[in-house]
This record gives sequence, structure tokens and C-alpha cells, in this order.
Amino acid sequence: MLLRRLVQLLLLVFTFAVPWELALDLGEPWGPVARIAGILLLLAAIPAVFQAKEIRAPGAMQWLVLALYLWFCSSCFWTIDQGVTLEKLRAYFQEMMLVWLVWEFVDGPRDLRRILQAYVAGSWVLAALTLASFASPEAIANGQVRFFAEGLDPNDTARFLDLAFPMAAILADGERHWLGKLLALGYFPLGLLAVLLTASRGGFLAALLALAGSAMLLGRAHPRRWLAGAVALALLGVAIWQIVPYETIERLATISEQIGGGNFNERANIWVQGWDAFVHAPLIGTGAGSFVGAAGLAPIDTAHNTALSIAVGGGLFALFLALAVLVVAIRSVLRLRGTLLLAMGAALLVWMVTTLTASVEENRSTWILFASIAVAGRMAAEDPRALAACFSHNPTRHTVEGDDKAFL
Repeated sequence: MLLRRLVQLLLLVFTFAVPWELALDLGEPWGPVARIAGILLLLAAIPAVFQAKEIRAPGAMQWLVLALYLWFCSSCFWTIDQGVTLEKLRAYFQEMMLVWLVWEFVDGPRDLRRILQAYVAGSWVLAALTLASFASPEAIANGQVRFFAEGLDPNDTARFLDLAFPMAAILADGERHWLGKLLALGYFPLGLLAVLLTASRGGFLAALLALAGSAMLLGRAHPRRWLAGAVALALLGVAIWQIVPYETIERLATISEQIGGGNFNERANIWVQGWDAFVHAPLIGTGAGSFVGAAGLAPIDTAHNTALSIAVGGGLFALFLALAVLVVAIRSVLRLRGTLLLAMGAALLVWMVTTLTASVEENRSTWILFASIAVAGRMAAEDPRALAACFSHNPTRHTVEGDDKAFL
């Protein structure tokens, strides 16, 4: 039991580190902080499973993710770049293992709530690092337009921050302690400001979607919150106008121009080259992680589209498995009820929007989201009352299965 508790603690540490992991990279062989936390988590999880002498019966998502990973492993036999594929397989293992670890070690609704809290807390760190970049003397001296933590990409930064908005909204309900309220509600102005400072146009659109879903969550059972939210939004708008550089806002204002022009900041050209690479090996692909080489792009480029990235690397077989994972996630969301349905649905919708202009299959945040959705769906089937009570806007005292204490 003690070893299992240690794994659950390490899982929270890992989740907390995911949003800002690249801001603390210790170099090879250690890598980002989340990789270190992930190694420690896996080293503790394996003996914990042997100690328990049993594992939780895998669900459809666990089997599908395993099949997807094994298919990518098989691509080593026909890849156009074996070194890149082997490196990609190591990365995929580190991320996809989350679907099993969260499934195995998140026992009850309160554990799931802690996972969401850990991600939002990590997003606080990422937002703070983004603001620190904005206030740095170097940024001021260089007349910088886009701001983000060192080691991260501005578009990735915005996406990681966006996913935390629906999570913060669901955590705001049912939280009685002031620190928990601050963690949830305080994230909205900080997170939005950080997203704007990245000047990520796709990230900004996803943020609007995430905030709309969050507003529905927060105002669903509290009509007065709509008025409070309108006042807060007006004050925040004034603050943003005073703080965010004009050039940053000007870049965000070109969203309609980019959509109307159909170029999407040169992404359209990359998609054409990616499609040409796909049609040369449509069934089995050119090997995991081989998009750049297959499309003839510069090493720093990416597919800027998740479905296309998967299709080029693993062919239609990999794309089918990835879509099946998404279908299972949607089915799990539809099992939920009330505010949790809105929160997980909004988070998944935000993720789906970001996949259109980004390759997010290798982001740890992607697999934490999918793992959390799968666990929520499992709990909705096993004990819907306990799950609803834990995430209710009017929580009542109840005991969560597997806990020896009551949740208030």
C-alpha cells in the first residue's frame, strides 16, 4: 500500500511538471524535468504492480494505444530513417505509458481531481515563466513581440495553457478552501494574459473556445457569476490593453487575414509536401517520426497537423488506430454527466482544434488528457454518484472508493 501511495504521489509530480517541462532541461542523458519524473514514476510503478499481484483490467483505450505503439515499433522494418524512428519510439513510450499508469493508479474521483489540480498548478508555473520572459531586460531591449519560457515554443506554450482552462473551471466548483479557489479562479486572468503574450494565433482561438466552455461551466449553476464574469472581463480587457505590447495584439489581429488567405503562415505549403509524402506510402507510412525527411522539409519543421503527421509516419493503419483512440475518448466523455461532461468535453474539443495546426501526438499533455478522460469514463460506469459528488458545485460529504477519509 505504501508503494502504491508513492506511485500516486509521483504521478502528481509528473503531471505538475508536464506543462513547463522544457523550461527545465538538464541535457542528455537526463533531458526535461518531466522525463526524470517519468522515469522515477515507472521505476516505482513496476514493483507496485508486482506487490499488488494484479493489474486493473485494461479498457478499450489502453488496448488501442498499445496497438498504436506496437505499430509504430513495427515501422522500424521499413522506415526511411531508422535513427529518427528509434528516437521517436522512445519518446512515444514515455508519453503513451501515461494512459496505462493513470488507469492503473488513479483509484477514485478524488485521485482524478488531484491529477487535474496538478496540471493546473503546472500551468500556473508555465504562465509565470511566460510573464517573466515578457518582463526580462533582454525582451525589452530587443523589442520582442512573442514571449514564452526558455526552451518552449510559443505555440506549444499557448496550447498547454489552453487545456488548463476547462480543468480550472471544473475545480472551481466544489472547492471550499481558499487556496483551491485561488488555484482555479486565479488561473483565468493569469493564463489568458500568458496566452496573449505568446502571440499564437491558433492558441488564441483555442483559448476563446476554452474560455467559452469554462464560462458555461462556471455560470451553469450560478447565474450571478455571469455578471461577475462580465465585470472581471472588462477589467481584464483594460489591463491587457495596458500591458500587452501593441505589436503582439497586432499579430493576433491578423487571424482573419491568415484564414482568408489560406496560407496559415506557410503551413499550407508544408501540408502539400506532407500529402505528397503520404501518397507514396499510404498504407504503412514511411516510419514513425519520419515526416520531415519524407516531406523534404528543414530539420526544424514539423507537420503542423496531427492527423497528417501520423498518416505519413504510420500510414492509414496508424491513422485508423489514432482515430479509434479519439472515438473511445469521445465515448468516455459522453458517459459523464453535469459539469464534468462540460469540462472534459471542452478540453477534448480544444485539443481537437489544436491538432489542425499542430503535431500534438508527442505532447505529454495529450496523453494526460486522454488518460484522465478514460479514467473519468470508467468511474462514471463504476460509481457515478461518487464521481458526480466529487465534481459537484454543491459537494456533499461522501466517501470515495479506496479512500479511508471523506471528501468535503
